[in-house]
Amino acid sequence: MKKSMQFLALLLLVGHGCTNKQKQTDKDANLQAGRPNIVLIISDDQGYHDLGCYGATDVKTPTLDRIASEGVRLTNFYVTCSFCTPSRGSLLTGRYPQRNGTYDLFRNDRVNDGHLYQSYEYSISSERILGMDLREVLISELLQEAGYINGCFGKWDLGQLQRYLPLQQGFNRYYGFVNTGVDYFTHERYGVPSMYEDNQPTIKDKGTYCTDLFEREAIKFLKENIDKPFFLYLPFNAPHYGSNQHKEDPRYPVQATQEYLDMYPEAFEKGDYKRQGTMASITDMDNAIGNILQVIEDAGKADNTLVIFLSDNGGGGGSVNDPLKGGKGNFFEGGIRVPCIIKWPEKIPGDQVIDNFLSSLEIFPTIISAVGLDEPDDVILDGFNMLPVLSGEDKDLERQEMYWEARDKVAVRIGIWKLVDNIDEKGFYDLSKDISEETDLTDLLPDKFAEINNMFKEWQQEIANTEPRGPFKDY
Repeated sequence: MKKSMQFLALLLLVGHGCTNKQKQTDKDANLQAGRPNIVLIISDDQGYHDLGCYGATDVKTPTLDRIASEGVRLTNFYVTCSFCTPSRGSLLTGRYPQRNGTYDLFRNDRVNDGHLYQSYEYSISSERILGMDLREVLISELLQEAGYINGCFGKWDLGQLQRYLPLQQGFNRYYGFVNTGVDYFTHERYGVPSMYEDNQPTIKDKGTYCTDLFEREAIKFLKENIDKPFFLYLPFNAPHYGSNQHKEDPRYPVQATQEYLDMYPEAFEKGDYKRQGTMASITDMDNAIGNILQVIEDAGKADNTLVIFLSDNGGGGGSVNDPLKGGKGNFFEGGIRVPCIIKWPEKIPGDQVIDNFLSSLEIFPTIISAVGLDEPDDVILDGFNMLPVLSGEDKDLERQEMYWEARDKVAVRIGIWKLVDNIDEKGFYDLSKDISEETDLTDLLPDKFAEINNMFKEWQQEIANTEPRGPFKDY
């Protein structure tokens, strides 16, 4: 009788344990089911005026225009640098380039002189061996720890050695190229094949247009993981100039397929090949984005998917930044104020235009908040969760200050005031009245100029006092 009672108690205990385990499993499943999917899309060197929803009449961007109408279009949105690598590094870390250590390009500056690297020569070059400091915490790592399946398809740009590649940085799947730019068709740079599949270089798709490849791989990833919480990172290289491009048609530094070039006959007839190629590559990318998002729509997952689109910096070459001054490579508004569109039907009302001062530094903490995670305790983030302003909960929420520094060029924005020093041209502007930076107020408002300049120097000192990060800093 005693043994029977003990056996019964054991069954009850085991059953209770199983019940608790099942409850926890169900709780975890419900939590995962409620978390939004994340789609983060980056274009490369796309100008402020290179979308229909931002006023362009010459370029076709129906997908991005529709996303804007269904979500939020931000008109006062900044990135942390006017060229790609530092900007993209900030996006994934939520930190200024000067804080995360990636404040310049990882590249060999021999794109334009026709030099072709031999294998060993390239293997020890700076472009090959530099990468983001491995102590940095990327948004992909936090999402992976939280149960997300992460895929990256496109321009990685944060290091080529295996330890720097996406699969070691929180991604489950990767297909793309690992440096700052390639030929869109050969996938080469300096004659070196640059496309990778996961951790291995590949030439199997040589000859296929980059945007088409990234679309193909993203759709495949979604179909395999559509019923799991996913983070899809799409860092396109369009409409950046092709690197080491095909020489038989030098008219097109921005490479595009004939199908999309044919959509812009007027630019061709004018001989404006840069603009024709830029518009063609943008429309091709827009179509790819539409096809990718359609997979999510068809699966009934669109309402709880947070979609974020932005350009990594201002436009150059065949892009248009109107009404902004400057462009890629400088710190006038045209170099750092970029288009940004955000959509999340379950949480963010559609058909909004928000002119609050916001930046790419807000994207990391915004995603963290959206998925219900705490910000890492031991990481200084330079942005904040912007969901309250996007949802309408706090319409006044915005940045108060932002700082830029690269290659001896500097800029600072405090409220409406903008100080910029591009070495060859300097100025001090009231952006509330002068978005095109036409009226220099340096001599008219010397005290305000000095105040803003001092704030920049204080920021420089604050950054100098933080824990240093490689690969460029001496420590």
